[in-house]
Parts: sequence; structure tokens; C-alpha cells
Amino acid sequence: MLDFPEYTRLLYLVNENIEGFLPEVDVNSASLAESMRYSLRAGGKRIRPVLLLAACELAGGDSAEAIPYACALEYIHTYSLIHDDLPALDDDDTRRGAPSNHKVYGEAAAILAGDGLLSSAFEAMHRDILMYFDKPDRLKRRARAAYEISAACGCRGMVAGQVADIEAEDIDVSSELLDYIQVNKTAALIRAAVVAGGYLGGADAALIDSLRFYGEDLGLAFQIADDILDVTGDAEEMGKPTGNDAARRKATYPSVHGMDESREMLSGLTRAAIERITSYDRNAGFFTEIARALSVRVC
Repeated sequence: MLDFPEYTRLLYLVNENIEGFLPEVDVNSASLAESMRYSLRAGGKRIRPVLLLAACELAGGDSAEAIPYACALEYIHTYSLIHDDLPALDDDDTRRGAPSNHKVYGEAAAILAGDGLLSSAFEAMHRDILMYFDKPDRLKRRARAAYEISAACGCRGMVAGQVADIEAEDIDVSSELLDYIQVNKTAALIRAAVVAGGYLGGADAALIDSLRFYGEDLGLAFQIADDILDVTGDAEEMGKPTGNDAARRKATYPSVHGMDESREMLSGLTRAAIERITSYDRNAGFFTEIARALSVRVC
């Protein structure tokens, strides 16, 4: 699916550095570090950090300077998966083809591992920011990137969407509420990835706007594809159980719009995302290719 050269190159950069921004943990808390690293090492597509690095390069920046923010994004995403899998939320026993964190370390340790990854994300970004107090322009770029990521993962972004998602279980929801859930729960962090990368690369206002719209369209398309795959996909290939959305009567695009309309929405959002970015020559092909690759997963 995501095996084209540019993606592979950026994925390598992320994987080579993914643990390098975790703080040193005291020996008395060694189990915390082990639990955090367990979920980070489980792999995954690393879509969000790869998008951040690609957006930095699209804006003319050096992706090496954006790595702390890319890794911070993956820490946040991994924390959210650890917590999503807990019995109080989605109650999933496997993640990325391996036992979920709480199945290995227990629920309390899994909660704290998620907390540790979230706080490590902010530490990684701010450690980098502290290095640029004597370079105001580069400092502003980093502060803006950190703000985008911070806002997207909190109570006006991912967490807000997760709460609405839980409260929407076992009830009939409108298409407007479904969009609210998924714009926040899934699309917000993907949008933040490309916008933060743009800021880090020195993007102008027009490119930032294009990246913002691209990220939201791509994020919604990604969620629709996941909803479809929860019905039609193979659990072994996906690395997590399928059919859970229907079992819990969760609000999904197939449950609200039906499968055929969901596929049409996926195609439309994919086209819209590509149109947002095709006017930019440098590396825009990457953003087109990743949008198409994420879409064809359901074909």
C-alpha cells in the first residue's frame, strides 16, 4: 500500500529516530519505559510523522530539523491507541498485530504508558524550541508547529472527538454529528501533521491554508476507509480485530450513509485533497500518491 520510494525514505527517518526523543527514565520507573517502548516498537504506518516531514520539505525546509516534531506526533498517536484499546473505551485485545499494551502490562500500566508518551511529546518539542531563542524566525516556526499539534490532540481536537464518539454509541446520529466526531477524532491530528510541517519548513500563508484543507480532507478520507475496512477488511492484514464498530453500535460512515455512499464520499474526499495540493510543484506528487494509496485500501 504505502511502499513508494518517498514514503519509504521518510518512514526510515522516523523509525531511525523514534525512540531518540524519549526522556531518560529512572531505574525505579523502568517498567514505564518498557511499556512505552513496547507500543512504539509495534510499528505501524507512521502516516502522521511522515506527512509532517513531507510537508516540511514541500515548504522548502530541511526534514532533519522537523524530526523532533514528527516523533512527538507518533508519541501522541501511540498514546491514543493505547488508551483506545482499554476495556473502558474500545476494549481491543490486539493492536498492530500484537497484544494490546494493557494485555501485556495491565490496565494501570497501560494508562500510565499513554500518559508518559503524551508528556514526552511535549517535552521533545519544547526541548527543540529552547535551542532557538536567539533565532526569532525559526523560533516562531517551531512555536506555531507545537501549537498546531497541541491543539489538535486536546479538548478541541482528538479528545473532543473521542468523547463524542463514546457518547454516540448505541444511538442514531446525524451526518453532522458523525462529521464532527471524525473531523476531531481522526482528521485533526492528520491536519496538524501537515500544517506543523509546513510551518517548520517556512511555508507562506497560502501554502499553510492548502495544507490545512488537504489534511482535513485526507483525514476524513482515511477514517471513511477505516470504517469500511472494519466491515470488509481482514483482521490479520489490519493487525486489529474487525467488526467491533458494528458490535458496539458505533457511529461510522457505513452505518450512517451505507456502504455505497461511503465509498463515494471516500472517492470525493480523495479527489478534493489532491486538488488542494497539485498546484505546488515541489514534492506535491508525494501528497497525491499517499491520498490515492490510502483510498485504494478498500477497493
